[in-house]
Amino acid sequence: MTKNLLTGLMLSMALGGSAAAQEVIFAHGAAPGNPRDVAAQEWAETFAACTEADDTVNVAGAATMGDDVEMLTSASAGIIHVTANSQGAMSQMVPEIGLLGLPFLFPDLPTAWKVMDGEIGQMLDERAQATGLKILGFWDNGIRHVSHMTKDVPEPADLAGMNIRTPPDQMTVDIFSALGASPAPLSFSELPTALQSGVFDGQENPLTNIYSSKIHEITKFITLTGHKYEATPVVAGMAWWSGLDEATQQCALDATAKAGETQRQLSLEAEENLRANMEAEGVTFAEANRDAFIEATAPVYDKYAQSFPELVEALRAAAGQ
Repeated sequence: MTKNLLTGLMLSMALGGSAAAQEVIFAHGAAPGNPRDVAAQEWAETFAACTEADDTVNVAGAATMGDDVEMLTSASAGIIHVTANSQGAMSQMVPEIGLLGLPFLFPDLPTAWKVMDGEIGQMLDERAQATGLKILGFWDNGIRHVSHMTKDVPEPADLAGMNIRTPPDQMTVDIFSALGASPAPLSFSELPTALQSGVFDGQENPLTNIYSSKIHEITKFITLTGHKYEATPVVAGMAWWSGLDEATQQCALDATAKAGETQRQLSLEAEENLRANMEAEGVTFAEANRDAFIEATAPVYDKYAQSFPELVEALRAAAGQ
């Protein structure tokens, strides 16, 4: 978030009083047309209709309110109200949420959704509330794949020394370190420019994000590694959440669930259909040697099992491992 924008918002809150509170700010970092953006617009409509109040919802997308970490900070400070955020950024405040990205944990998207909608999701919400954030629900951020500027990377050895952008997520850094690459975190909004300038050889993302942000036009070699899953936690600041009456809280939860159904379905369809679109635009796809990647990333499980033994075991059991 720019300094001027942040200052203006804080001044508006200080001077505007109840008037400022009538606008609910829902922020996210996805590009227009991305399933996250589509769902955010649906959330706004559903929430406003449910509350039947004068409040309006301002959907601030495409990182206009800052990157994911900044949006989480703004939510906890009450500057914004809700953010459809990222698993990686959230794991900096709630480390346990990063375990959803253990390598090759979930065989498919529906399995991941079932786990997040159950007891594990409730536990993560409890952890988040202790940091000043309320998880309203989990949307999807897909199963991730590697895209490269100049080559396919079907074997772990093909990633040796690769300068790869990752989100600000220690789990992803650990995965690519185990694969012999040279990972470096960077905000998603800065990724296209960094790729074009040659800072990175490539990056990793679900096909939806690669396509909607036109990253496939820069990195035309995509290897379907499926190395990890990421969620999109929809998060409210506890200061705002705690000030809502029970009926309005339920409206926020219902809006998150309803828009989440749309978002997840769009994500699933994109995972199944976008390959053909990108191939028509000149992208080359390759299949990864999944067994080799699983073997190479096994030490990542050992690391996190030392810190979170019960949760790692519970996740593996819930995922059917």
